[in-house]
Amino acid sequence: MTETIHAVCVACNTTNRVPKDVAGREVNCGKCHRPLFGQAPASLDAAGFEAQVRRSEIPVVVDFWAPWCGPCKAMAPAFAQVSLRLGGQARCIKVNTEDEPGLGSQFQIRSIPTLAVFKDGREVARMSGALPAAEMERWIRTALG
Repeated sequence: MTETIHAVCVACNTTNRVPKDVAGREVNCGKCHRPLFGQAPASLDAAGFEAQVRRSEIPVVVDFWAPWCGPCKAMAPAFAQVSLRLGGQARCIKVNTEDEPGLGSQFQIRSIPTLAVFKDGREVARMSGALPAAEMERWIRTALG
């Protein structure tokens, strides 16, 4: 029997049971039928963030950013590239701190862009400042262990 884990859909916040090793597989949400992995990072509100971090068994990498931030805009393509390369190993999401000031305050985001890695509902790593894709991917993979 295939071992499964829970992955939350970024489009509809439905928790899906998926094979633990999703590498190379196309997996869609059971409710909205959108792909669960292999897509650009989704911008989420507080409810979507909470669903991803608390209910998903897949690590979540969060880019805390703001639309007026030049380094945030410059780093966005690299974050999207890394998101696609991570596939089912981690979920990459974006939180606009202007739209979600409560999350920025809750996680004490003092500078942007800030990347944070969450595993099992808790933050395990954080880095502030824009990074190129290769360096970002290396840092994320190290944080994931």
